[in-house]
Formats: sequence, structure tokens, C-alpha cells
Amino acid sequence: MSVSVGVDVGGTFTDVVVRDDVGRLHIGKVLTTPEDPRRAVCRGISEVLQRAGIAPGEVDRVVHGTTLATNVVLQRDGARVAFVTTAGFGDMLRLGREARVEEDRYDLMFTKPAPPVDHRFTLEVDERVAADGTVVTALSTSSVERLMDQLDRLQPEAIAICLVNAHVNDAHERLVAEACRRRSSGRFIAASSEVWPEMREFDRAMTTVMSAYVGPRLADYLAGLESDLVGIGLRCPVDIMESSGGVISAQRAAARPIYTVESGGAAGVSAAGAIGKSAGVADVISFDMGGTTAKAGVLRNGRADITHDFQLGGKGSYGSVRAGTGFPLKIPVVDLAEVGAGGGSVAWIDAGGVLRVGPRSSGAVPGPACYGQGGTLPTVTDANLVLGYLDAERIADGVRLDRAAAERAVESVARPLGLDVVEAARAIHEVANAGMATAIRVVTIQRGIDPRAFALVGFGGAGPLHAGHLADSFEIGTVIIPEQAGVASAIGLLDARPTAHSVRAYRWALDSADTDRIESVLSELATNVAADLQVADGEEPLRVHRQADIRHVGQAHQLTVDITDAPLTLGQLEADFRGRYLEEYGVALDAPLELVQLRVTVTRMHAAREHPALRADGRDRAAPIGVRDAWFAPEGMTSVDVFDWSQLPVGFSFDGPALVHGEHTTAVIPGTRTVVVDRERSLVMSLSAGRPDRNEASRSIEAR
Repeated sequence: MSVSVGVDVGGTFTDVVVRDDVGRLHIGKVLTTPEDPRRAVCRGISEVLQRAGIAPGEVDRVVHGTTLATNVVLQRDGARVAFVTTAGFGDMLRLGREARVEEDRYDLMFTKPAPPVDHRFTLEVDERVAADGTVVTALSTSSVERLMDQLDRLQPEAIAICLVNAHVNDAHERLVAEACRRRSSGRFIAASSEVWPEMREFDRAMTTVMSAYVGPRLADYLAGLESDLVGIGLRCPVDIMESSGGVISAQRAAARPIYTVESGGAAGVSAAGAIGKSAGVADVISFDMGGTTAKAGVLRNGRADITHDFQLGGKGSYGSVRAGTGFPLKIPVVDLAEVGAGGGSVAWIDAGGVLRVGPRSSGAVPGPACYGQGGTLPTVTDANLVLGYLDAERIADGVRLDRAAAERAVESVARPLGLDVVEAARAIHEVANAGMATAIRVVTIQRGIDPRAFALVGFGGAGPLHAGHLADSFEIGTVIIPEQAGVASAIGLLDARPTAHSVRAYRWALDSADTDRIESVLSELATNVAADLQVADGEEPLRVHRQADIRHVGQAHQLTVDITDAPLTLGQLEADFRGRYLEEYGVALDAPLELVQLRVTVTRMHAAREHPALRADGRDRAAPIGVRDAWFAPEGMTSVDVFDWSQLPVGFSFDGPALVHGEHTTAVIPGTRTVVVDRERSLVMSLSAGRPDRNEASRSIEAR
């Protein structure tokens, strides 16, 4: 077995997990270095390898989850991009599409966000391809030469090329891209037919622009990271988690950087699926709360929901639900809803005197006030310390928590609200919970999913502090908190598999579609994608996942359905689409259907890894390591038992309220819950006796 490293860079901490050649995990957590995240990555890896007694040269693989691409977009710190499109379509990005949400709904002076490309850098070429791929106006040499002269004058850092209908005929776009690469050596070039050749002109254009916008920054970061890792003795390949939950090589990530926009979030959902599987639950709500944000996603039957209509960088945390709340991206992304509510989220009072939490975060520098690194603003972590949930002696990277500093920070919002410090801390905790409940509601209730039928998997450094209370608010019967919750996303990186995707526009009336032709296109896509994975004969087997986008004739939007039979049958495709449509919209339409796109995802399947088995050690009890005053409803501040997670035997059960201290996180057990330590040392919280009936997920775990 090989030695592999998973590294997840968060807004506050950078998590490192090393799995050695016998399957043991070695864990480290260091403060993120925002000015250069690579410093924390290299420091964390070096420290964990040294503690584990593993030489850097023994590492065979590094898998990295990064928020760099997302941060570049959110901070508007990307490259200077020139946008090249078909003559007459130069205003595409300025027209755009914007939904007014949150406070903007009531702003009569609303200012539309500026597009990511200065209009002076929007260039047009004389050409036109029809919707069926036929050439209406041929691309002339003179038009291309004129474009090259314009680019020479503008000197952009990157070029995004999106010609009309290039997703069905990319001949003109390829010619323009080749000319740009010859004339603009060293510049980042993104062509829509290479990034993601899918219909919808504005969405495809914005996806291409965003790829060019973040491309130079991510390429520089990855090149520097590989160099820095060599500097500490690593000689192995570096893989990057991509947004759909697979991994791609660092070279491929540098070429298609937009694929990494939900890198860290995807790793967390993958981890939640594995945690649920180990507990015998296939339907899971993933709840990942770190220092800066909280993310929620859903896995049904062990598989995460994937969307091809993702919004990045807008107001409102709607995941893929609300079009127009950011930059639309057509790449495959794990369907997440995200809120700016993490441990470092700052509490503040708005102009109307209302307590708010986030989205501003204290980050790693200066961090929450209780970190003693110069922070003075009240955060969720400060509130949790005041409420007694956190142990001041137990925090990562040598940080000790200063309760007096936390109380001073919380008092700054307590006074204007007329509350004492504990009441204000409780208010901060509740407001943060309300924001995180919004994310869970988006991926469940707003999707037509009953959250009570799912188990909630809570992780991230701050997730176990809030998961139990959130589950109570939704009447979710089962909550699973893994022992290594604080670094779960980094652990999820270790088992991520190399994955590649492809899509092709293919419009045909479904009842008269040529199944042989469809099979031929799917086979061609799978072959091309397998080549991207660079799989040689005799290596790991490939799993091919085939899908089709289908819609009612006359409708603008489509649904994606799996092609489960091979060879495919049109009758099964139709039945699957109509069932999915009924599930999504609650109505069944007797209308003709058309197929509009074919999709293929290929995953390289590595051998399953054996993890060291945890067995019961003969004990059935564990004594608390102490008691501490902490806030629990309905009593308020009350003395509760505090357990050491490492001392809990498999099978041990106890009732809340209680606190469980782990190496990198603390689990808060509400008084509504009974806990059982499962065979993986996860805390499985079920509703206590006398509460409403437990759901099916609870019973399935208890049966084990």
C-alpha cells in the first residue's frame, strides 16, 4: 500500500492527513497563511510526516483541495481578460442576467454588478455558425489578423474565446484559438469548446471567461506548490480535487482551472458519503462547517447530487436554485448551498439594530478574539467559548483560547442589545444556526426532499458544535459525527478517484432518435475522456457513467437522466425522464420529448483500501473526564459531563446534554439526544426516548 497525503486549505485552518502504508491516519492542523497558502501546506505536510516517521520521498501521492479559484472570483482579483465573440454579440456580458436578492430587492437605486471583462476588452470577429452547426458566415483571415492586432494593443493576461454556437461546430473557434496561441505565447487561452461545449450562450461564455479569469493565478499557484513540495523532499504527482468530487492532475487543473471552484466543498461531500456508508446509511445530508463558511449537500443512495447550473460569487446562498445570483458556470459541480457562517464569522449589529452573523470572517489572521492574535471582533467561536462548549486548552496549532478576550468581544454586541454576555453569546449561536439551517433547507425542502428521512453528517472544525441543534430544528432523527470530523474533508481527498467529463450537443426528437448513433457518440466521448485520464492497458478499471439531457419540446430547460441500460432503449429514457420531471415539478405532462445533450463521466477505479479495523476493547463504560458549565436548553447554563473521545469504547452509550472533546473538534450533545459510539468511533446521535418517533435512518443504524 502506498503513502498518500490529503491537504485541505480552509479560510482559518489548513488540514493535513497522511495515510501510511498500513492504512493508519496521521493528522495535523495548522493556521492558514492567507498571503501565500502554500506556506501552510508545506509546513503542515512536513510536521505530520515528521511525527509519523515517514520520509518525504516515501509519499506516492498528494491530493489537494483548494479554494483559490473561488477566492479569486469573490475578491475580484483575477487576470485582465480579453473576451472574443462573434460580431454583433459584444454586449453579451454587459446584458447578462441578474436576480435581485436579499436587501437588493428593496433598493430603488440598485446598481447592477459590473461584468468581469472591461467592455474595452470585448472583441468581435466576423463569423457566424447556425444553431444546427452550418456555417452562415465563414471566418475570414483578415478578421483574425485584425483581432490579433487588437490583442497586441490591449495586452491582456488571458483570452476567453466563445463564438456563437461553437458547441455544435467549433471549427471557427479552434482557428481563433490557434491564432491566439501562435501570436500570444505565454498568455492563458480559454476556448469554450475546450472548457465546456454546452448550449446556452451567456452561460457558456461566462464559464469560459471565468476559466480565463482565474487561470493565470491558479497556474502560478500550482507551479509554485509543486516546486515548494519538491523543496521539502516530495517527488510524487499532485492531484487537485475538482468540483464534481473526482480529482484531476495539477497540469489539467492549470489548463481548466474553473473545474476547481468547489474543490474543498466537493471533498467534504465525498467524506460525508463515506461516513454514512460506514454507518449503514445511504441517504445523507452533508453539513460541513469550518472557520469561514458552512456548506450543505445531499447524497441519495450514496451518490451526491451533481448540477450543471452553478452560480458563483453572487449575493444569497442558494446553491444552484436561484439563477442570476452570481456568475453562471456550466461545469459539473456537487450541488451545494453555502452560507458565510463559520467559526470565524463576525457578529455585528446592522443599521436597524438587528444582530447579524457573517458573511465577514476573521479568517486565520487575526482570527477570533479568543485566539489572542490581535482580533477584537466577536465571532461564533468566541460565542461558543463563552457558552462553555469549547475547552480553552484544546485547540489546533498551539492556539490556546482566551475566555476573557472572548467575553470582551461578545460584550461589544451585548451592550447595544441590552443583553448580558451569555445571552448575547447564545443569540450569536442561534443566529449562526439560523443561517446554516437556510443552507440545509435549500438542498432539501426547496428540492422537494424531506430532511427527516436522511441522516445528518456533521463535520468540519465547527460542525460538531452545531449539528445536533440543527438536526433538532428539522426533526432529523439521526446525526453522525465522525471522530476525525475536524479534518474530514482532507480524509475525503485521500479516496477521491481520477475523473474526467465530456458533453456534446445532440438535438433529436426522442421518439425518432437513432439509438445506434447515440451509442456511437457516447462511445466516442468515453474514449476521448479515457484518453484524458491517461490510462494504459492493464491499469485500474474504468467506470463509465452515461447521461442524457432531455426536455419537453418547446420548453427552454432540460433535466439530466442516467442512461442505465446498454444498449440504451428510448422507452426507458422516456420513462426515466417523465419520472424525474414528476419528482422535480409535481406534474406529469403528456408532451413530446427531445434529447438535447449527451454526457459521459469516466472514473478511474483504484483498488479499495483496507482500513485498520476497530474492535470493541471489552469495556462498555467510560467515565467523564470532568464537568463544565455550558448552555443547554431549557436550563440555560448548567453543569454537564465532558468526555474524552479517545477514551470512549465502541458500543458505549450515554445521554445528553454532554460535551465530547476530540483531537480537533468538540461535539455538543443536546439534551434531546442519546449517543452510541459505533464501530468506526463515530458518535451516532438519536432522539432520546419520549421524543417523536425516530426515522428510518435511525432504525437502520440501531439495527446494526
